[in-house]
Amino acid sequence: MLEASNNNELPPIPGKRYFTIGEVSELCGVKPHVLRYWEQEFSQLKPVKRRGNRRYYQRHDVILIREIRGLLYEQGFTIGGARQQLGPSGEVKNPAVNTGNQKELVRELLKELEDLKTLLN
Repeated sequence: MLEASNNNELPPIPGKRYFTIGEVSELCGVKPHVLRYWEQEFSQLKPVKRRGNRRYYQRHDVILIREIRGLLYEQGFTIGGARQQLGPSGEVKNPAVNTGNQKELVRELLKELEDLKTLLN
């Protein structure tokens, strides 16, 4: 799964197995109450709950949250639109939606057009 372009500004994800909601909040730049809300809105986001209903997120959850954050905050999707962009496993259905991928695609197309132009001349 590709991380959204805005996630370059976020801190790297440590090599731990489980993260508390506070740690995930800091790693993803999102407040804890927003994470709890996203759990209700995105069925793919299911942290492990232990003693006293404490949430423990795994690495794939953190990556998914960063992806959701990118869709909502950077690309301007609504909750419903972001939900549609994410597949059942949490992967983005259309990776070309990512602005970095769009720019790369445009560069490739321009290069192909320039090659065709030189070929025709």
